[in-house]
Amino acid sequence: MKSPNGKTAANICLTQGGRLSQFIFEEVEVISEIKPETYKDNYASSILFPFANRIKDGNYNFDGVAYNLQCNEADKNNALHGLVYNKYFSVVDKHFTSGEATLTLGYIEDYPTTGFPFKYEIKITYVLSSEGIKIKVDILNKDKKPFPFTLGWHPYFTSSNLTESFMDYSSSKCFLQDHQNITTGTADFKMVMPFQVKDKKLDDAYALENNVIKFLTPQYNVIIKSSSEENFLQLYTPNDPNIIAIEPMTGVSDSFNNKTGLQVLNANDSYSLEWNVMIKKV
Repeated sequence: MKSPNGKTAANICLTQGGRLSQFIFEEVEVISEIKPETYKDNYASSILFPFANRIKDGNYNFDGVAYNLQCNEADKNNALHGLVYNKYFSVVDKHFTSGEATLTLGYIEDYPTTGFPFKYEIKITYVLSSEGIKIKVDILNKDKKPFPFTLGWHPYFTSSNLTESFMDYSSSKCFLQDHQNITTGTADFKMVMPFQVKDKKLDDAYALENNVIKFLTPQYNVIIKSSSEENFLQLYTPNDPNIIAIEPMTGVSDSFNNKTGLQVLNANDSYSLEWNVMIKKV
């Protein structure tokens, strides 16, 4: 999809969870793939539902019942990044005005897995404008029972020079993790903001004190605002020298067990979340 002026474009993969595989703003690439890796290795820009990050050994209890999710992270024996990242999403609606281009995708889970035996509907709406891109996620519980959930987004932002790029967010607490990358506790986090990404190898999660994340690069500055009341952030630097994963989430790893950020959606209830990605070229 393209903006009305044709200079902003978003590539959407219907067969890969409706993800945003590439985003170009005013002819500058902002969100990209990681090459030569494939999507099954990096989950680039996937929507993470019904859980963000990991569930240890795929095991959790909810309402007194034990469940076991398939462990798709074989080397660490975890369930990773939810259940919709590889689903086929259909086009529900699309429309264009002089200022915006909007695309809504949908997926209905009528045949749930034994590890998450709940029926639901998820819609993803992308809105391109002169300010950037908005991503709205709507969840409907179509089951007769409540279910637990967290929600996240896994985009990789590209920079012309990551060593000269900066992160800026408000946090006083980071999360400790074990050899399975599972949350084990918290620690005080003290970092003068904004901080330079240079020479930092990141794979860390933070509790945010507000709903704003900033990424400052030589070519553009981006502000990500979430509509969620409780916000968490995962940062990850892959081997690619000029790419960073900036992942807004409503919970952390193993949230189904540690309950951090965990929410419950009752039967026939709905939940909506919006990430507003505002961009300004430098």
